[in-house]
Amino acid sequence: MLEIKNLKAYIDTSDGVVKAVDGVSFSIKPGETIGIVGESGSGKSVLAHSIMQLNPKPPTFYPEGEILFNGKNLLQLKEKELRKIRGNEIAMIYQDPMSSLNPVFKIGDQLMEAILTHHSMPKSKARQRAIELLTDVGISDAEKRFNSYPHQFSGGMRQRVLIAIALACNPKILIADEPTTALDVTIQAQILELMKSIQEKYGTAIIIISHDLGVVAQMAEKVLVMYSGRIVEKGNVEDIFYHTSMPYTWSLLRSLPRIDSESRTRLLNIEGQPPNLIHPPSGCNFHPRCPFATDQCKTVDPQLSKRSADHSAACILSEEEFNEAKKRIEKGEQERRMEHV
Repeated sequence: MLEIKNLKAYIDTSDGVVKAVDGVSFSIKPGETIGIVGESGSGKSVLAHSIMQLNPKPPTFYPEGEILFNGKNLLQLKEKELRKIRGNEIAMIYQDPMSSLNPVFKIGDQLMEAILTHHSMPKSKARQRAIELLTDVGISDAEKRFNSYPHQFSGGMRQRVLIAIALACNPKILIADEPTTALDVTIQAQILELMKSIQEKYGTAIIIISHDLGVVAQMAEKVLVMYSGRIVEKGNVEDIFYHTSMPYTWSLLRSLPRIDSESRTRLLNIEGQPPNLIHPPSGCNFHPRCPFATDQCKTVDPQLSKRSADHSAACILSEEEFNEAKKRIEKGEQERRMEHV
């Protein structure tokens, strides 16, 4: 349904060219869910906006790559053609519903606008469809709440309204950019469950972008790990969470709190800062922060290589070398903890 080939999204600034997305490739099938994870600044949102063609041009430009949707390269379409796709066939949910919804228009009017933009129908029918959507996303007494303003809804309800707007035209692909960041854990669980039920009902493909690995583990079948504008590891959920072969992914997973952990140890952060995307380091972009780094990492720029049928990682270490290095690091940390005790 959607295939991205060697996409490069660069941003021209007064300080130089920011390589926000630098050679990303992946595809998604109907009804599939792909999770994209990484630290802030790794290129996740620029990638999402590139798919929707919402990055301002200029300063954003695309020196290489293709974004193929049903055989059409979105990078080559004119604005008029893109408007027929945005919101209609590919829709997006943003992380902040208060800034995404217009505070001076009623919820129902904003829903109807999404429907009438792409479909020619009487307003009465559009109103009926909008009320059905509000009901589908769990807004009780939808006919009455149709005339409410955004400030009259809670954060969770506003996020549900955004999902309803995104689903207004039954899109084939739904991009959710940090859809639960501003919500408490209870509402977060409800929103994720809602997205799953909608996917089952409409057969929608979902791309969920998050820095929360727990959310991605719950939602996705496949995971892409991004660092400094690149995909550094990709595979199914089990590959990424239980058989990672990339030091960056391993470091991210170690920073997760675990309630099932037997040893009550401090969370481990990733030392240092993400690289400057105008002047990235030579060799592997992660090597200045990597606990596994060798001298070779300073000169060799690793590309994604297969670890198994559906699992790839960008690291010069083999799986055996990675596992051995991991054991040495974990053993050293354990010994230091024992000395401290």
